[in-house]
Amino acid sequence: MRREHGQAAALSVLFLTVLMLSAAAVIDVGSWMREDRDTQRAADAAALAGAQALPEDQGTAQALALEYADENGGGVLAADVTFSTTVLPGDTINVDADRPADSFFAKLVGIDSVEVGSTAKARAGVPSEARWAAPIAVDEKHPLLNCSPVLKCFGSGNPTTLDMEKVGPGAFRLLNLDHSKGGTGSKILSEWILEGYDGKMGPGQYNSDPGAKFNSSDVKAAMAERLETEMLFPVYRTIREEGANLEYEVIGWVGFFVTGFEGKGNGGTVSGYFSRVIWEGTLDGTGGTTDFGVRSVALID
Repeated sequence: MRREHGQAAALSVLFLTVLMLSAAAVIDVGSWMREDRDTQRAADAAALAGAQALPEDQGTAQALALEYADENGGGVLAADVTFSTTVLPGDTINVDADRPADSFFAKLVGIDSVEVGSTAKARAGVPSEARWAAPIAVDEKHPLLNCSPVLKCFGSGNPTTLDMEKVGPGAFRLLNLDHSKGGTGSKILSEWILEGYDGKMGPGQYNSDPGAKFNSSDVKAAMAERLETEMLFPVYRTIREEGANLEYEVIGWVGFFVTGFEGKGNGGTVSGYFSRVIWEGTLDGTGGTTDFGVRSVALID
């Protein structure tokens, strides 16, 4: 009778070896996949950061992309940051992130590391819808909104005062951002001033919130808290109807850094200066609304 103990032992060793190599492969591949996800996060963060300076300043966009990539593990060089056009000239940033992923068990077969890489693309543009807008409307005819280019007259070197004087019976440039008709009440207006309107606001016709509600204690307290901060104001082109039916034709938005506010009688004022802002909004393929220096950024395919 032939003895098979040695054969069984050899098979066991072979089986264990294959099992260990399989486990090692799983561990290394899992590690490489995690590193790949990390490079994707780094590329995404770099692209979104860089897009904030577009399309106006590609130099700053590149610097921001490299800074954020370094803060997320690196793997991005200056040559890995390029620019292209989606809607506006130079509005898109492309980032390639590559870095080595160390091996553990694969070193036993001579693989010390593998190269993992990810790409990301982000675009900046004029939003077609905006969120967190405040209910104070700005006339498109304001002189500082008619510079060419528009950003030329923005910033602290161009202080201005926005008046909230009557533009029609009972209308003082306060909007019902939720498309309601009639008064929304000073409490709701103050909430929109403090936090912005929690909804997507698109261009179109918006009813006036009637009355000089900038005189209310709620609105005054809200504006006092917004001093030295940026707000997003709707920009309107025309008005129509009158009284409770008065409507503003909103065509876009503008950032405004608030330095002062006064509400008295039939004449309220907001002091400060227009600013280029990055704001939460929706980007589509149409180029958005009229450009008043508001930008939204988003990752794209």
